[in-house]
Amino acid sequence: MKIAIPIANGTLCMHFGHCERFALIDVNPETRTIMGRQDIAAPPHQPGLLPPWLAERGVTFVIAGGMGQRAIALFQQQGIDVLVGAPAMAPEALVEEYLAGRLQGGRNVCDH
Repeated sequence: MKIAIPIANGTLCMHFGHCERFALIDVNPETRTIMGRQDIAAPPHQPGLLPPWLAERGVTFVIAGGMGQRAIALFQQQGIDVLVGAPAMAPEALVEEYLAGRLQGGRNVCDH
């Protein structure tokens, strides 16, 4: 399983499409452990680009602060599940909370 988290200044970026980088975290879902992390620069903002771009990199799950409904639908079309409303935390901390079943989606800070 590969989880993508948009980051800015080392923590979750609240506005998904405008992040500086993505943390791509490889996870073993059976053992609930983090296997590795790779940070990659985000491509220039372009509507509809990120779902296929992240799918090409093997992403199967996205943790986000805010994301528009259209973007969520585009991710789902790529077979990528999305959790929105996550708090601004370090990527590994978010994944550890998710793997422990403690990370709950919250208010989607994106209104489009």
